Amino acid sequence: MVTLNTLIRRIRNLNADRDWNQFHTFKDLSMSLSLEAAEVMEHFQWKSKKEEHDHLKHHRDALAEELADVQIYLLEIADKAHINILQAVQDKLTKVEKKYPVSKYKSRHTNKFPTPK
Repeated sequence: MVTLNTLIRRIRNLNADRDWNQFHTFKDLSMSLSLEAAEVMEHFQWKSKKEEHDHLKHHRDALAEELADVQIYLLEIADKAHINILQAVQDKLTKVEKKYPVSKYKSRHTNKFPTPK
């Protein structure tokens, strides 16, 4: 089983071996993250739910590659910023759970409530 620390070490080694760290500024990494996320969106842009499902049948590997690119840049940014990404995700989920309690937000896609008449 691959661990997060294993992935981070591989990313560090890949960049160090190629002397790429000189190019991997926070600005450029964040731009790359955004560009790769846009490539994920391209898989689904203008598709109906059925078309999305059909697209995934034939392009799952291509989508996996784009998601991997997003994850690699995300991990690299977090590593360079000395952010424990697993703890950051845990902390964020805790905030979201408190901000959007199930009792008020179950099956709601918006945080706005209808105004009473």
